[in-house]
Amino acid sequence: MEHFDVIVIGAGFSGAVMAERFASQMNKTVLVLEQRPHIAGNCYDYRNEAGILVHHYGPHLFHTSKQQVWDYLSQFTQWTPYEHKVLGSVDGKLIPIPFNLNSLAVLYAKEQAEKIEALLISTYGFDTKVPILELRKSAEPLLQELAEFVYQKVFVNYTAKQWGCSPEDISPTVTARVPVVISRDDRYFHDTYQAIPSAGYTSLITKMLSHKNITVKTSVEAKSFIRLEPQSKSVLFAGEVFKGQVVFTGMLDQLFDYVDGELPYRSLQFDFQTLEQSQFQPATTVNYPNEHAFTRITEFKHILQDKSASTTIVKEYPQDYDRHDPSKNVPYYPVFTEINQQKFAAYKSLVATFPQIIPAGRLADYQYYNMDDAVANALTQFLSIEQRVND
Repeated sequence: MEHFDVIVIGAGFSGAVMAERFASQMNKTVLVLEQRPHIAGNCYDYRNEAGILVHHYGPHLFHTSKQQVWDYLSQFTQWTPYEHKVLGSVDGKLIPIPFNLNSLAVLYAKEQAEKIEALLISTYGFDTKVPILELRKSAEPLLQELAEFVYQKVFVNYTAKQWGCSPEDISPTVTARVPVVISRDDRYFHDTYQAIPSAGYTSLITKMLSHKNITVKTSVEAKSFIRLEPQSKSVLFAGEVFKGQVVFTGMLDQLFDYVDGELPYRSLQFDFQTLEQSQFQPATTVNYPNEHAFTRITEFKHILQDKSASTTIVKEYPQDYDRHDPSKNVPYYPVFTEINQQKFAAYKSLVATFPQIIPAGRLADYQYYNMDDAVANALTQFLSIEQRVND
């Protein structure tokens, strides 16, 4: 068996960053093991038969205000500027999402909209964001009425479908992501940099992993190579003690054979359709809070302005994760409850007893990360390792 200095389990953003840094900055030989038949994790994309760049695991729209992340990734890709805009289907009308002053103007008569707008600005200030659950606490009757409308028509059913429970049962870190925006800026994100890799995410990560010191194996279960010895706290690679570092970007409960129980996730099911029409909807994404089992429809050709006589859309159906069911066994979103956090803390303590193992990424950290968060965290982790080696 070939010798490697570092083993990276998982070829998504977190794994790719760690592999590239070890290879290029420390001249380490790196083996990347990926259980899927492709690299790039949930960012995996490809051009379909219609010539449209499709995101296989749902839309991934890159945005960041982190200069370090932007500069780092720009080594591996050219960018196509893209500012994401989302519409929501509410009472038969398409309104900008997140709910903002333009949404107000679509749904209300002019005089009423102006009155509510003035109240919002005087209470919270212009160009601010108010979490919907906070707006519901307003003492002003008109704002209470607005909050209740947005809560019922835009927020509550979408959230219930997405998470499989009531909004009050979800962590504030999640509900805070759904604000009322007191401005006329229809963009979904407001970061400094908003763009899509011009050749796609798979191409970007392929270049990250193209260093001569990196070997990538796909369609490989890590446990066919790796085994943990709980008594000696050592890692076995191909049956022999491995002295190097292991970057693990998967689920910690799976790594330890669910000894402290399973960590719950929400999963997604995708219904892709290629239609013989030039355009299906006026924006990349349209949310459906109320009238369907799916949460949203994304039309991919809007993202890179792909030219095609047909178009490809995908409908997203949230569901509970089930590792035993091939149609539900992709974990997307950790379920944030106090009990789940305690369970994860037990696994975090367990992995800490294996000094060689470096947990990295949203699954290993049981956190919802945007792509730039995943890259930033991996860069920070590597820098810490590098500094310890050099001290």
